Amino acid sequence: MEKGGISVQTENIFPVIKRWLYSDKDIFLREVISNACDAISKHKRLISLGNAADEESDYKITVTADKEAKKLKISDNGIGMNAEEVKKYINQIALSGALDFIDKYESKEGNTSGIIGHFGLGFYSVFMVSEQAEIVTKSYDGSPAVCWSCDENGSYEMDECVRDAGRGTDVILHISEDETGYLDSEKLKEILRKYCSFMPYPVYFTQDDKTEQINDTNPLWQKNPKDITSDDYKEFYKKLTGDYEDPLMYVHINADYPLNFKGILYFPKIKSDFETPEPKVSLYYNQVFVSDNIREVLPEFLINVRGVLDCPELPLNVSRSYLQTNTYVAKVSRHISKKVADRYNYIFTNEREELEKVYESLSVFTEYGCMRDERFYDKIKDILLLKKTDGSFVTVGEYLDNKDEGVIYYTSDKQAHSYYVSVYNSKGIDVIEASRLVDTQFLQFIERKNEKIKFRRIDSALDALGEKSEEDGELKHLFVSVSGKKDESVRFAAFGEENAPALITVDEESRRFGDMMKMYGMKDNLHNSEEILTVNTASKALLRIKRLPEEIQKLAAKQIYMSALLLSRPFTKEETQDYVKLNSDILELLPVSDEAVND
Repeated sequence: MEKGGISVQTENIFPVIKRWLYSDKDIFLREVISNACDAISKHKRLISLGNAADEESDYKITVTADKEAKKLKISDNGIGMNAEEVKKYINQIALSGALDFIDKYESKEGNTSGIIGHFGLGFYSVFMVSEQAEIVTKSYDGSPAVCWSCDENGSYEMDECVRDAGRGTDVILHISEDETGYLDSEKLKEILRKYCSFMPYPVYFTQDDKTEQINDTNPLWQKNPKDITSDDYKEFYKKLTGDYEDPLMYVHINADYPLNFKGILYFPKIKSDFETPEPKVSLYYNQVFVSDNIREVLPEFLINVRGVLDCPELPLNVSRSYLQTNTYVAKVSRHISKKVADRYNYIFTNEREELEKVYESLSVFTEYGCMRDERFYDKIKDILLLKKTDGSFVTVGEYLDNKDEGVIYYTSDKQAHSYYVSVYNSKGIDVIEASRLVDTQFLQFIERKNEKIKFRRIDSALDALGEKSEEDGELKHLFVSVSGKKDESVRFAAFGEENAPALITVDEESRRFGDMMKMYGMKDNLHNSEEILTVNTASKALLRIKRLPEEIQKLAAKQIYMSALLLSRPFTKEETQDYVKLNSDILELLPVSDEAVND
């Protein structure tokens, strides 16, 4: 019999462990089961090196809850420990057995991915919920089994004993009176599913003679993408997220050297304008759950991505401050960005029709990504899709007939600009939709990247619809007087007799500046984009207007001007009143019989 006190460098460390080791007490179960996985991985490694007999390959971890006895037992059939190892790795807090194991068996081979290691105080997290912990362990080397027991004050007892199950380790926790909720089967299964759903060895939960396997030992991200169907990816997404709809796109990452990480990322459909985009990606360490919602590992533009990342080169107890400063994390983020671009290229080249079906929802990620990550933009710039008002899609190159320069016409409001769209389409000119703020910012971004390409909103100029016409002094004076505009704000062009007698245009750069001021909360009256009235000299209405009496000329010209405004934007309060009065004045000119008036 040997008795003693736990060797620590800080006095009273057990109360610290019990209260503050982790912010989430549930993690104690992950720590113990992770150690069990570690023990099994060590044994498998020794067998592969010929240093241990291959006496059993049915590896497993069993979690057993006994409510009546207030005990929780975690058993494995891994490498086990002899008395010296218990002294070294259990009685001396924060000395990880994995370090010695890696030095002895792994580093020479250059393969450390199978050993978790670096748990530090991990085992002692059990004292957050336990008043006493026992270990019954038997080493693979045939040494006598060892029984170790420690109370919540740090006093231990250790002796030889018998372990009927043979090689492996049992960790028996005597749950504290105020933590007996951890013996509830539903709570335990919930914790196990959160932290152990994808651990590499079978994890079983047993209570009241009922046993069920908790985990999938070969999750999708560990498989070869060639062996996975599209339906497999969709099914895993729904299982992972609880979403009932298919994702827009997925990216399977299988990085080998020099980064060594795996994962699957999904782009979900944004279901409403009120949904707050937020990434929800779970971080794993060799299939052991570490954390969720890890923004730091993801490129900034993946604002709504879902999925998993398995990074064996990150420590199991990784902190956010570590993630923010670690160079490996930065490299992972860059590699993810590259893989998203590669996937986008692949789908565009091989499944363009499928891409176009979801692109309207997907474009918010790609457009934002291009503006935030120039390397991402460079990889997909030639295949970026733009949606036309007829619902089809084109690239910039396709719109410009593969020329490296030209003008692309767009609308920021298809409904409000419906007449302009119809006029452009009648001339064989396609119009691009850019209805979201990110869309218009993205178009300006493309302009900055390629000065030979210009984007013009369809109400910014009518040059594409027809040629400028010589000014008619009489008509100009008429339209200046009814519109209240300056001489230079009334222009003439011929864009087809079938089209409106006049249209309003707003200078592109002037309007952009005004939009920017509004976006930053500046008052409208600080900047007003000047509206230009362009009179269509090809319109039959213009040919007739000069033959009308002067008073009727003014009403007709005012009607043409107000109609042009209505096609361009909503009326102001004053304009609405003017329009009502105008219609009343026109109606008064219509001939009506005396009988009708008397009636």
